[in-house]
Amino acid sequence: MSVSPTRARIIGTRHMVAAGHYLAAQAAFQILEAGGNAVDAGVCGGIALGVLQSEYVGFAGVAPIMIRPAATGETITISGLGHWPKAASLETFHRDYGGQIPPGILRTLVPAAPDAWITALERWGTMHFGDVAAAAVRFARDGFPMPVLTSQIIAAAEENYRRWPENEKIYLPDGKPPRPGELFVQSDLGRTIQFMIDEEAGAKGDRLAGLQAAREAFYRGDIAQTLVRYHAENGGWLAAEDLAAFRVGIESPLTVRYGDFEVFTCGPWCQGPLLAQTLRLLDSIDLAALGHNKPAYIHTIVEAFKLAYADRHAYVGDPRFVDVPIAGMLDDAYIEQRRSLIDRHAAYPGMPEPGHPDGAAWNGSLNLQETARADEISQLDTSYVSVIDAHGNVFSATPSDGSAAGPVIPGLGFVASTRGAQSSTDPAIPSVLAPGKRPRLTPNPAIAVRKGHWAMPFGSPGNDVQPQAMVQVLLNLFTFGMTPQEAVEQPRFATFSYPRSSAPHPYSPGLMNLEGRFAERTAADLRTLGHDVEMWPDWEYKAGAVCAIFHDLKAQTMEGGSDPRRPTAVVGW
Repeated sequence: MSVSPTRARIIGTRHMVAAGHYLAAQAAFQILEAGGNAVDAGVCGGIALGVLQSEYVGFAGVAPIMIRPAATGETITISGLGHWPKAASLETFHRDYGGQIPPGILRTLVPAAPDAWITALERWGTMHFGDVAAAAVRFARDGFPMPVLTSQIIAAAEENYRRWPENEKIYLPDGKPPRPGELFVQSDLGRTIQFMIDEEAGAKGDRLAGLQAAREAFYRGDIAQTLVRYHAENGGWLAAEDLAAFRVGIESPLTVRYGDFEVFTCGPWCQGPLLAQTLRLLDSIDLAALGHNKPAYIHTIVEAFKLAYADRHAYVGDPRFVDVPIAGMLDDAYIEQRRSLIDRHAAYPGMPEPGHPDGAAWNGSLNLQETARADEISQLDTSYVSVIDAHGNVFSATPSDGSAAGPVIPGLGFVASTRGAQSSTDPAIPSVLAPGKRPRLTPNPAIAVRKGHWAMPFGSPGNDVQPQAMVQVLLNLFTFGMTPQEAVEQPRFATFSYPRSSAPHPYSPGLMNLEGRFAERTAADLRTLGHDVEMWPDWEYKAGAVCAIFHDLKAQTMEGGSDPRRPTAVVGW
């Protein structure tokens, strides 16, 4: 099934932003117009998303970033992911919580997003923190009209917000969820960001000294002291030394070839390897011959994803703690062997056993048990921002962490990262939690490149569905020749036949969702193949919200795509 796009094609020649919220896209574009580069603009958009979509993005959450400077043509990643405090205890979760990681303060990681944004500005930006954070302060202090989707999400999570007084005060003003169009104000968060701006402005020295002062305000100054005091008074683990010593990682990306181009993903501290491995499994399969979004096409892609999810489950974790056999997982012979397991005539009934790539240490059995369907509120979501500037610098980031799974810190206006929910408590799983260890993160921005021809940052919210949405859009673009806007608007499907990344890690063997725009015959044929098909609404926000910018280096044009499933936007000229 193919659909005509609901939004006009947006094509420019100078610079462009595509982001998960239209006001974030506008704010980032204004930075470009003021002379900032892609990194300045991307950081502006990312910080703004922590205000505009604070139901799913935290100012003190996570912010994995990919940057491709035009001057070098080399892609780098900023992990933007915090680690467990030194006092964190696996035993506590087993002794007191039945092996679960409950909502609340014990999920807290060291907040990484502020350091990620500042690090990007230090290394590749040109502007001050105050320049790029000013829009976020305005949105928080003065308010902005409540989007329909955000209102719905807050209403669905109303009981969660009532668990903590500060969350209730902010997200349930007048005792109820904000209605669409109402002005939504986050005064404390605005003051927190402004404090960092003021500390930067008062610093002596150059731009870098000012950025360091902004960082110190969060990780060592008044903000840090408030965080630590709250944890000490409420049984949390976060300590002053955890904050003071924290710095994000600057790491090399994974690189895989698909067709005639390369895709850069983040490393095994997130699910970037899942995206990379799935593309390797699909490469050399004649997907076009199967027919766009036909049953055989959907079946093949889903079965490839199942194989990649199995290896993710068995092997992917923080590489500082886990010897991830990433080279073996992407090796040609191993990929060919795994690809041969895809049965064209029958769906694997659950998640397959993991393979045995070179360097693998998996010796056990999955022994997975089907669980109840997920509490959607527990499954953390995300947003996205991408930028390309007039020089060809590329920025791609997937900030995340919401406000319904942990307490807003009184006076600060934000929830400190609750991404600890994406760790496991099973010692046999590589993503098991440990002091100083990072969970296996779902947010995974990407950049696709055909050197000398084009570059494209792309990404999506959606927890475990992120890479599935991203792969489908990539195939729509480069296998079926669609424009970016056409590619992001096609009906989407997703498999859930694996343990989810977020606690309580539900597992639904065989479950596949199709958006309602698929024909009933397609669903029936997939059920015949053995898939447990359930239907989503026609435009389901849980199916991801991919944004992308295609920079045609030959034509010297940029074209953006923004997903109508959420309040996304492209701005450029």
